[in-house]
Amino acid sequence: MKIIYLTDIHGSFSNVATLLFETVADVYIVSGDLIDLPFYSIETSIHYYDLQTFFNGARRNMGMNGVMMEDFVDKLMEMPNTSDEIQDMGSKYQQLTIRARRVMQQKYKVLENILSTKTSARIFSIPGNYDMDLKFTSLHERDLHLRWYMINGLKIAGYGGAAIWTTGIPQKYVIEYNAGIGVDDKKNEMYVFFKAIKPDIIVTHQPAQGVLDRHIARGLMGSPALRTFCDNNPVKLCLTGHMHNDWGLRYVENTIYMNPSNFGEVTSTEDEPREGGFFFEIEIDETTVSKIMYRKLANERIYDIAEYYVKDTTWQEKIIDSDRYNALMRNENYDSKMVKFIHIPEIDLFKDIKKFFRLFQTPETEMRLKDLEQAIDAVKLEIADIALDIVGSVNMGISKESSDIDVVLYIKCGSTCPDLNEQCAHFRNARDLIKESLGGKYKFEIIDCIDLNIIENSIRTQDYECIPTQRFVTYRGICRPINYQVIAPIEDMLNRNLDFRREMEGSVRSYFKIFATTTQHTKSFEKYEARLKTIGIKIPKQIRNKIKEYLQQDQAL
Repeated sequence: MKIIYLTDIHGSFSNVATLLFETVADVYIVSGDLIDLPFYSIETSIHYYDLQTFFNGARRNMGMNGVMMEDFVDKLMEMPNTSDEIQDMGSKYQQLTIRARRVMQQKYKVLENILSTKTSARIFSIPGNYDMDLKFTSLHERDLHLRWYMINGLKIAGYGGAAIWTTGIPQKYVIEYNAGIGVDDKKNEMYVFFKAIKPDIIVTHQPAQGVLDRHIARGLMGSPALRTFCDNNPVKLCLTGHMHNDWGLRYVENTIYMNPSNFGEVTSTEDEPREGGFFFEIEIDETTVSKIMYRKLANERIYDIAEYYVKDTTWQEKIIDSDRYNALMRNENYDSKMVKFIHIPEIDLFKDIKKFFRLFQTPETEMRLKDLEQAIDAVKLEIADIALDIVGSVNMGISKESSDIDVVLYIKCGSTCPDLNEQCAHFRNARDLIKESLGGKYKFEIIDCIDLNIIENSIRTQDYECIPTQRFVTYRGICRPINYQVIAPIEDMLNRNLDFRREMEGSVRSYFKIFATTTQHTKSFEKYEARLKTIGIKIPKQIRNKIKEYLQQDQAL
C-alpha cells in the first residue's frame, strides 16, 4: 500500500489537482489548514480581521475571554450602553461572519470537486486551525476527525484542530480542540478516542509534544496527550503538520513521526511568501512501513528530495536533491527563485489538452503507472541511472485494458552512445530487465532511448546541434516521467540556461508540428475522445477547439 501525506495546503487547490494527476497512491491524507482566507477578497479579509481584533480587545477588557467571539458580539450589541459606532461595527461583523461561512463552504466544495477526480484512491482529511468543522462541508465523507477506517489491515484514525484560534477565521465555525496542554488525559477528547480505537496510524494537525513541534517565536507547542499515547501504544505512524518550519521525520519509541512542512504557499513572519509543495510518500508492505520518500511538487514537476529506509533496525536518511533540501533547511525558497520557463505554443497547447484528459484518468492507467514504478525500482538494483518518459494513452491518462505502454528510455551508457538502440548493449540490457520485471503483463515498447551523459555534456558545452538533446527537450515538455530523480538534475541544468532551452525547443518546432499532424496521432485523439464517450463525457467546445488547433498546426508551416 502506498500513502501520500500532505498538510497545510492553505488554498493551493490547483497544486492539489496537479499532485493527484502526477502521482499514484492507494491513500491520500491531508492533515488540515485546507483553506487560507474565509473570503475571496483580501480587502474584505483585512476588514474582517480588523473588526475581530477590535472586538477581541473589548472581550478581554470586559473579562469575557471564555465567551465565543460571535456570541460576545451578539451580547455586546444587546447592551443598552453600546454606542452607535460599535453597533454599526458589530452589525458589519455579524454580516461578514455569515458571508464567511458561505465562502468557506464554497471553497470546500471546490476542493471536493478536485478530490473526486481521483476515483482510484481513498482520500481523507482533518480540519486545521484555519478550517471549519468538515462535517458541515462538502468534505464530510472524507472527514477523519474523531473517525477511523480499516485499510489493508491498518487502522487509520484522526483528530483535527489546534490549540490556537487563528484571528481572521470565525471562531464559532472552527473545530473545537479538546486535546491541548492542561487537559487531563481522562478528559482529553483525543486521548480517550485513540485509547478506545487503538489506531496503527494517527493523523493530527497539532504535533506531539517534543517532536516536530517547535514554533520559531513560541517554542514547543505539541500535545502532551498525543505524545503520551504514542509512547505507550503500538502506533506505527503519527502524521502531523501545523509547524511549517519544524519539518521532517523522527523515529521515537517505535513510532515514526512525520511533518512534511506546508504544501501550499504561506506567508512567513517576515511577510515573504514561503513556497510549499512538500509531501511524504509512504510505502507499506503488508503492515510494515518499508520506505518513505520526501518529495516536492514545483512547477508541475515532482522532485525526490530524500529517501528514508531501515538499516540495522534504524531509520536512515539519504539526501537525493541537496539543493532543495538545503534551501529548506535554511528556510529559503528555491523553485520560486528560478525563472519559469515558457514553452513554445505547440507544447503549451498539448499540455492544456492533456490536463483535460487527465481529469478522467482511468484505473487501467493508474495500474500501468504503478507497475512501471515497481519495474523501475527493481531494475535500479542493477542499473542505477535509469528513468522513463511515458507517451501515448498512459501519458494522457485514459488507457484501457488492451492499451500498450510506449516509453522513452533514459540511461547513462558510460561511453559514447551510438544513438542506435539495438547496437547499444546498455539499451538491450535495460529493455530486457524492464520487460522481465513487467512479466509480460502489457505490450511494452521503447520508442526512443537517450543517453543522459550526452544531454548533460550538450547542455554544458551549449551544443545547439545535438539531436538527442533536441529530442530530450521535446519529451520533457510533454511526457510523464518515472523515476524523475535521475532526470531532475539534468533538467535543472537546462532550466538554468533558459536561452539554450528556448533555442532547442525552437529547433524542434517543425519536427513537433509534423509529429502532431501524423495520421496515427490524429487517430489517437479520436480514440481518446471515443473512450470518454463510453463513460458519458462530452468534450467541451473549448477543449475541442484546442485539439483542432493542435492537429492543424501544419497549416502554419
